[in-house]
Amino acid sequence: MIIGALKRWVQAVQEFTFLLVDSLRHALTPPRYLVDTLMQMDVIGVGSLPIVLLIGFFTGGVLALQSYRTLSNFGEVGLMGKVVALSLVLELGPVLTALMMAGRNSSGIASELGSMVVSEQVDAMRALGTDPLRKLVVPRLFATVVTLPILTVLADFCGMLGGYFVSFYTVRLTTEEYWTSAYQALTYQDLTQGLIKPFFFGVIISLVGCYQGLHTTGGTEGVGRATTQAMVVASVLIVVVDFFITKFLIGIGFF
Repeated sequence: MIIGALKRWVQAVQEFTFLLVDSLRHALTPPRYLVDTLMQMDVIGVGSLPIVLLIGFFTGGVLALQSYRTLSNFGEVGLMGKVVALSLVLELGPVLTALMMAGRNSSGIASELGSMVVSEQVDAMRALGTDPLRKLVVPRLFATVVTLPILTVLADFCGMLGGYFVSFYTVRLTTEEYWTSAYQALTYQDLTQGLIKPFFFGVIISLVGCYQGLHTTGGTEGVGRATTQAMVVASVLIVVVDFFITKFLIGIGFF
């Protein structure tokens, strides 16, 4: 049983790697489905905007509340803007935004493509001479990779805004104290690291959803199973990849 499970896991990794390589190769060569890509950017990016902004705002607020408890013990409440800004830009902003996108979009992609596989629409596309990889996978890959960094920046800003409201109305920090501390804390390396991660997370979110959807079996029950697996696998990979990216950047002395 263990050997069989291990073989299936190795096969899944191999198939996912092939999907990744083929998708990147197709993304760099014509034909391209621009209309499908724009539609997916609207569904994936604009559709995720409210939940991402809401999560970012209250994450910054909670972070400010928790930081106040610690900083007040050392008389360094003025550093609250710095703590909130660094925490959001380096880790919480990219990771939480990616996890929200995984819960909403990776599962949604798996459900949509899984339904198409079960209803034999994908087979019909192949019969008509259309490559499902170009038509279904590449537009979703492009849309996620482009919109996730933008959503991350917006989530970071909303998080710092949430921290500001808590600092202003609860801690009684002035506007100048908070935003000056936050601005001075961030360096070019911090901003770059915070923007590098979403590109990798975008690839994970889109391709995990596509992989689970295109490998759906078992009818409608299989669609539900693929949806759950897509969200779980994407979330786990995001956290794991975040660790290795951070370790790599530290190892090369990036920050």
